Amino acid sequence: MPRFLIRVLPLAALIAAALWLRGHDLARRPMHADEANQAVKTGELLDAGRYVYDPRDHHGPTLYYAAAFTARLRGETSLATLSETTVRLVPVVAGVLAVLFTALLGTSTPGREQGRPSRWLPLAAAGFVAVSPPALYYSRYFIQETLLATFTLATFVAARAWWRTGLTRWALAAGVAAGLMQATKASAPLFLVAAFLAARIAGLRPATRRPGRDVTAALLAGLLTASLFFSSFGSNPAGLRDAFAAYLHGAERLLGPAAPPTGHEKPWNYYLHLFGWRREHGLVWHQAPFAILAAAGAVGAWARRDPVPRALSLYTAFIAAVFSLLPYKTPWHAVHFVAPLALLSAVALGAVSRLRTGRLVAVAFGLIVTATLFQQAWRASFLRPADWRNPWAYVHSSADVLKLRTLADAARRAEPDRPIRVISEEYWPLPWYLRGVPGLGYWSEPPVECDGALVIASNALADTVRARLKRPYRESVLGLRPGVLLIVFTPEP
Repeated sequence: MPRFLIRVLPLAALIAAALWLRGHDLARRPMHADEANQAVKTGELLDAGRYVYDPRDHHGPTLYYAAAFTARLRGETSLATLSETTVRLVPVVAGVLAVLFTALLGTSTPGREQGRPSRWLPLAAAGFVAVSPPALYYSRYFIQETLLATFTLATFVAARAWWRTGLTRWALAAGVAAGLMQATKASAPLFLVAAFLAARIAGLRPATRRPGRDVTAALLAGLLTASLFFSSFGSNPAGLRDAFAAYLHGAERLLGPAAPPTGHEKPWNYYLHLFGWRREHGLVWHQAPFAILAAAGAVGAWARRDPVPRALSLYTAFIAAVFSLLPYKTPWHAVHFVAPLALLSAVALGAVSRLRTGRLVAVAFGLIVTATLFQQAWRASFLRPADWRNPWAYVHSSADVLKLRTLADAARRAEPDRPIRVISEEYWPLPWYLRGVPGLGYWSEPPVECDGALVIASNALADTVRARLKRPYRESVLGLRPGVLLIVFTPEP
């Protein structure tokens, strides 16, 4: 077999497996409220043909443009025709690219076999990402976080190539990738600053003698890329101003003296528990072997003089410290830890493999970690994807929301001239599941006239709604998400 195929086939097989895991049965899980909100925003872009960046309630535009492009490729040209599978294909592609970029970065991890760089350590790192519970779960989840993590890895791949070769084209590529990071989420500078500090402290030095020129070129490329997206490719120049305003709104919301609780405040060790061991009402969730191997890699990084693993360990420590110190925490932020931890795990495996008969031990460790990650990822993404005990299914929508479209369509056929009313303080993801239903309206407080072909009310407002109904109705109870119930009023025949 040609040597090239021997080198490429294992990575190709890993990429194929990652693609299947991420793309299989995408419509299986109900849409989370955040996913539904993003999907409706994408539908508005398809319907109007124009996007306007909102710095208060939405993140960057790359997700919407990528999903709209995918939708048109699949023949879905409006919100009414848009599907769960289509929008979730965007994070699927990003998640697969993250596996590839991790393999490329893994070639920097120390480990040699017969005087040549190790080929299996990058595959091990990429394999850990492929079956990581958070990486897999949120690669099937229509939010910005997986795109941001992937663009971050792309930036590091290009920056590493520039660091080694000194070629300006790699600096430009890194700038474009960094611009995509910024156009995805306002937290992008955190990762760039952490990487810069880690590289400087570890003593990494670029090959070029003119770093200032190349860094300037990268900054200009990044600014141009981000500006194109925030300005909606020139149709909304005010989006450039709003891109900066997002930081003011975020600081006011999270750090202002009068900032109300967001509901997402968590203790400092929240992410340690996610990557450690926890029991949720009889179900054990853990990534302990993976975390222990990565911790060993972080320690081992300082036992050798190679600055690359040292920079990697510092970068991981920096982002872990920042995310742990901020009170606002959600489980999808964990995707940013996966690739660094996977690369540190490869560092540990490389150290073990250099011992006498150590390669067999290292392979055994790698297989054990992969197996435990896969077992957890399969349960999280396929067996219990919307279970409230699943730590990655964060305040997730109940499977009951899938019944509402059937009820709404039946009500529309039975009484086409009467409205369908949703009366609730919280109603997402209903605008997604009831998209395209005519005569549909939403109220946060009960109106004077509550009758309709179908009335959906929150449990808190149900008594008021019930008192204002003039016709007889059958009542049923559906779950919106954990702790939030809806009362469905269906007219008596």
